[in-house]
This record gives sequence, structure tokens and C-alpha cells, in this order.
Amino acid sequence: MSARLTEPVLRVDNLGVRFDTPRGAVNAVSGVSLTVGAGEVLGLVGESGSGKSVTLRALMRLLRRNATASGRVIWRGEDLLAAPERRLREVRGREIAMIFQEPMTALNPVLTIAQQIDESLVAHRNLDERARRARAVELLDLVGIPSASVRLDNYPHEFSGGMRQRAMIAIALAAEPSLLLADEPTTALDVTIQDQILKLLLGLVADLGMAMILVTHDLGVVAETCDRVCVMYAGRVVESGPVSAVFASPRHAYTHALLRSMPSGEAARQPLTPIQGQPPRLDRPIVGCAFAPRCAFVMDACRAATPPLMLVGEGREAACLAADRLAALETVA
Repeated sequence: MSARLTEPVLRVDNLGVRFDTPRGAVNAVSGVSLTVGAGEVLGLVGESGSGKSVTLRALMRLLRRNATASGRVIWRGEDLLAAPERRLREVRGREIAMIFQEPMTALNPVLTIAQQIDESLVAHRNLDERARRARAVELLDLVGIPSASVRLDNYPHEFSGGMRQRAMIAIALAAEPSLLLADEPTTALDVTIQDQILKLLLGLVADLGMAMILVTHDLGVVAETCDRVCVMYAGRVVESGPVSAVFASPRHAYTHALLRSMPSGEAARQPLTPIQGQPPRLDRPIVGCAFAPRCAFVMDACRAATPPLMLVGEGREAACLAADRLAALETVA
């Protein structure tokens, strides 16, 4: 997809999330800054534990009690991290909605799909009971669930995995939000259902003018669906920019390694190049670049201080001292 030049509807400045545990503090997210505009799809990628899901939850302050968030989350001129709880209840679902990672645990097993959609409509829309029922049927039709008027009274366990995911999307869209946070919405679905869900989300973004932040492990999904991408590692954004530019010529060693670990499709039976080593523990201080112990381009300066995000091209940033060396490499397919 081509990047769209739009004014940001959401601006995140220097977001940090710390969890206090019996073993000490865990800095799950550190200094994350990003923007997303109306009608734009922003991808968040990185391996497990990089802080993607925590970042999404922090935007609406859906964190556990032992979490402390810092920085600013500017939504329509208002800092959500400083907003009172009453205001957050108005924003959640109505202005910003979220599709959670696993619908079987996110959906309430003892309530019908109709009741769970109705909860959002009661909270955020001024509709009577009959109108809410009609809206619920409309939403299930919108997300492609057949016989919507009948299936509305089913429980989550009566739906397949793909249909539960569609029901989650319907609940998220009930109040027509302006921003959709999608946390791995196609996890554990077969490729056919995954493709249907992604096309559905992109169609809704185009038709409703929503912004969307998509968390995924699948770089192919990002290439197909996103306008811009933020690559996260050890709780930080290490590279960001238009998807086509970042994938064609990465400027951070971690992004470069991620792309090399993916099948290219150019030659049959070609071995993959795994990223050696393990991610750092976030409950311990990290000196220098967090990726340095696993990096093929590491220099002494990388171990001395954490590289800041720097401009490496139009609309592109990377936190890598080897950015110029990576730019000189052959284009990555």
C-alpha cells in the first residue's frame, strides 16, 4: 500500500511502561513515539516480548495495577495518560476501540454475542432496545457472519475461531470508533480466514475513514496491509517509515536481520538465516544498543550508549549506528 499523507489523529510522545514485580522493575516499553493519521494503517512489528501489545494497551490505560505509564498519548488534543477515568470510559469503545489478541479469552463465555455488542451500544449510543438489536444484526452482516439475526443469540463457543474473531471486530466497531487498535487479529487462523479478516479490516478503514494500528509478527501481512511500519525491539522503536522503503532497504540491523530470516521465494530450498542469541531481559539494565549482542554490524560505540532515533531519509527514522553501512548493501527483497 502507498503511504498516505494525513494529519495525525493520535500522537504518542516518549511512552514508557514499567511493571513493578517481586523481582524488581520491568521496563516493558521505553521512549516509544509514533503517530497515525485518519485512514492510515500503521504496523507494529517485532518478536515476542518487544512491547507491541503493551504499547497498545497503554494507549487506553488498559494495564495491570502494577504498571506505571509515562510520556504523553495525545488524542484530539487531549493527553489520555493524564485524563480522569470517567473521560477514559467515554473514549474506550466510542472513539478508540481494540481487537484483542485471543477472542476466546476476550469474549465473555456466559453472555451471547448479542449481549456483548449491546453492552457497547448502551454505553456509547443513544438507541432504544429495538434499534440496538437492529444495529447488532447490521454489524454481524458487516463483518461477514451469515444468518446474522439468528447467530446473534449464539454464545462464543458456538462460533468457529474465524467467526469469533469477526464477532470481536463487530463489538469493536459497534460505536463507530475513529481509531482501531488491532492486536494480532489473525493469530492462529488459517490463511484463508486470515486473508478474509485482513481484507475486511482494510475495507472498513477505507469505508469509514478509521485509523488503525496493527500489531503482528507476520511481515507479509504488514507488506500487504500497512502504509507505515514501526519496528520494535526490547521495548523501543528502532526503525520506522513507509513500509515499501523500510522493507526494500532497512536502516537498522534488527530490521535487516528480520527480513533475512524470512523466506524470499526467489530460490527453492534456500536456507533461512536465523537471528542468533536471545532478546535481552527487560528486568535488568541495558547498556548501549539492546541488539548489540546479536548484531552482525556491531561496533564498540554501539555498546557504549543507546543510539537515538535519527532521520535516515524522508519520513524515515532508525536508531542504528550502522545505518549508512546498511544503506550501502544490496536492496533486500
